[in-house]
Amino acid sequence: MVRRFPELMRFQRPYSGRYVTALLAGVAGSVLDGLTFVLLIPFLRAVFGDAVLPEVSRSGAERFLEAVLGPLLAGASTARAFSVVVVLLLITVLIKNVCVYISRIGVTTVGEYVVRDLRTALYTHLQGMRLDYFQRTRGGQLLTRMLADTEAVRPLVGEQLGEAVRSLITAIVYVVILFGISWRLTLLALVLTPILVFVLRPLVGRLRGRYRHLLDDRGELTSLMQETIAGVRLVKAYAAEEYERRRFRQAADGYARGVVRWQKLSLVTQPITETFGALVTVALLWTGLQLASGPEASLRPESFVAFLFIALRLMTPLKFLSNFPASAQASLGAGERVLEVLHEQPLEALASGSVEVSGFASGIEMRGVGFAYGNGEPVLEDITFAAGKGDIVALVGPSGAGKSTLVDLIPRFYDPTAGAVLLDGRDQRECSLRSLRSLMGIVSQETVLFNDTVRANIAYGAEERYNDVQIEAAARAANAHAFIERLPEGYGTMLGERGTRLSGGERQRLAIARALLRDPPILILDEATSALDTESERLVQEAIDKLLEGRTVFVIAHRLSTVQHASQILVMERGRIVQRGRHEDLLASGGLYCRLYELQFGADERPATV
Repeated sequence: MVRRFPELMRFQRPYSGRYVTALLAGVAGSVLDGLTFVLLIPFLRAVFGDAVLPEVSRSGAERFLEAVLGPLLAGASTARAFSVVVVLLLITVLIKNVCVYISRIGVTTVGEYVVRDLRTALYTHLQGMRLDYFQRTRGGQLLTRMLADTEAVRPLVGEQLGEAVRSLITAIVYVVILFGISWRLTLLALVLTPILVFVLRPLVGRLRGRYRHLLDDRGELTSLMQETIAGVRLVKAYAAEEYERRRFRQAADGYARGVVRWQKLSLVTQPITETFGALVTVALLWTGLQLASGPEASLRPESFVAFLFIALRLMTPLKFLSNFPASAQASLGAGERVLEVLHEQPLEALASGSVEVSGFASGIEMRGVGFAYGNGEPVLEDITFAAGKGDIVALVGPSGAGKSTLVDLIPRFYDPTAGAVLLDGRDQRECSLRSLRSLMGIVSQETVLFNDTVRANIAYGAEERYNDVQIEAAARAANAHAFIERLPEGYGTMLGERGTRLSGGERQRLAIARALLRDPPILILDEATSALDTESERLVQEAIDKLLEGRTVFVIAHRLSTVQHASQILVMERGRIVQRGRHEDLLASGGLYCRLYELQFGADERPATV
């Protein structure tokens, strides 16, 4: 708790002025709350028909009242004195509640702003992570940390912490007042109270550990729901509804069991605290009756009644403070999960160079490039080739040959672990990522569309830069304008999550329109037509042909008919370039390219798998 708490409080620092103001209002409310109970003493004396202030003050509380009320009650009758005390009580209660309201609204507002900043920091941090982080981390876990875990932190940095401070000040004020009324009874209460802390301490550590496991289970449940919704077509196609229901039921059952185990630990603190409070109250009653009875009584009856009121009210802040370490474990457990992500090095953001690239002049070159993922097993070895400006470089080969990994190095989704990728003779690692990627357009087999308008998807990331005429021109060039016009609201139509309102060919043509609008000098096509029917492929291929004009292109294709006019074909196998050249030369030389070609255009006309 001590180790993580300051890190979470760092997000509260920008609002420290507002938070301190709220805490001061809470302190004022606590002091005024105590004052209302002190005013009970003259109120009770007036009710019992005695003088509002005793002739001889025996306790510190009575001396305080004499100093405060003496000037107001000098020469006043009992009825007038009673009226003065009642008015003071009402004014004190009113001001106290205003202070409490200001305090609570202040800490609640700060807590909400801290959660907002924490989410923003987490989202910004994730934008700086490399692709491999998202490949090894389940999306549902990230969503849980982004939404549920940050929300669970809010009580600790907001109202719960503010209430803890207010409860602490209230307890101190009450204890001071109790000492002023009877130091003997107060010492008895203070001797008994620490026992409760030692009773509850073993529960605190177990609660945080249990809650962290609970959050992990919730992340898995979220991941399962996300995967099932995203793959609903596959689930229905394979009649796997019962299988998915069983998986979800098992995950939901595990989460529910975890919640029950955590609640068993969490809720046991309340009956312990209540029982202990009852025992303390009985002890105080018995001792107080001894002190308030007999001719030599050291405690007046009205003071004893006020003492009991305050002692019973003291149980509320003490109960909150005793439960606070246990209840804070949920927030701390969630906070630890958020901080774990924030502690991950944003490798992509850190790797961004400082040179701003303004254009593309001569070409891209790879010199002795090698690459391996975190497990150390090489995926690419000794990749060397050059692509001049305006060249079309095709990458072919069997599945797992490393083609997609190779093109991922060009926009620096990854950096090579050996060798270098050069842009116009400069190592790309020297270039800023934003300026480097502004030179590139990517159209992949799996088109990504967002739940936004057609217009926003085509002009993604720069909608304010392009007007409707430019967007429509890009759509026409991509053979997309006709089907867009048939949509209910044309370019203003919302596409739904992942563009589910469109067919595969339509989604692909929108992706091409997006690339055409951006007009990048370097283009990467990753099997852009592999999953389309014949008519869709024809329309998409026509759009691609327009997209290729005047650009340096890297194209991955499993249909060799689409790469026959490439300036250079690189044939890859097991992470190496095993052949290179033009289509005719590669066919004449035999080898892997020739075998792939024969598989596609032989008697059975089977397409090769890439």
